[in-house]
This record gives sequence, structure tokens and C-alpha cells, in this order.
Amino acid sequence: QLQFVESGGGLVQPGGSLRLSCAASGFTLNGYAIGWFRQAPGKEREGVSCITNSGRGTKYADSLQGRFTISRHNAKNTAYLQMTSLKPDDTAVYYCAADRRPYSGIGTVDRGKYTVWGQGTQVTVSS
Repeated sequence: QLQFVESGGGLVQPGGSLRLSCAASGFTLNGYAIGWFRQAPGKEREGVSCITNSGRGTKYADSLQGRFTISRHNAKNTAYLQMTSLKPDDTAVYYCAADRRPYSGIGTVDRGKYTVWGQGTQVTVSS
């Protein structure tokens, strides 16, 4: 069974940092592009960031203004999302996902290309 196990979410104060991890199970990550998405209550799921299978290429949502960093460690079969300067608007359930293509995107069309999804991890930014 192909799946992800996500971890690292939690409650953090505004301005704080969190690092989300996404460990693949049942398949090898190195052939897949990886994306991070989030969904806040009452809102549609939106793309946050993605990274190519090699790790050399990354994309980010414009709204993040350089606060998040995506990375991957193929030998550990794990991807990461480092989040800094967190704001209350970042509160959401965060999901990682895998796309069989070597590179992908985070737009609405690309979202449908991701075939393996994690269960989500809650991130709450509040004082």
C-alpha cells in the first residue's frame, strides 16, 4: 500500500517555526515529484510548494513570501516543509503528496496529478 506518514504539526505562536515531515511507505520517493498542500476550514485546498524528484527544482505559492522551504532526503524516503515566521493565516491541515512525474506544480490542474496523499497534519498558529 502506497502511503505517507506525516508528522510535525502542532500549535505554535505567531512568528514561530515548524518543520513538517512526510515519510513514504510502500514505495520509493526518488522517482516522484513531491508537493505540499494545505486546507483551512471552509476553504479549498491550495498548493504550498513542490519539489522535483532530484530536489534541484522547487516552486512556492507567491503568498508565502519566502517563509517556507521544501526539501527532500531520498535516501531517507522523506520530504520536509520548513515553515518560519508563521502567521494565523497559515493555520490549516497540511498534506504532502506524490506525483509520478519528475516535476510537477501546485496549481489546480497539477493537483489532480498527485496520486499518493498523506493523511494530513494540523498546523495551528495562535497566541
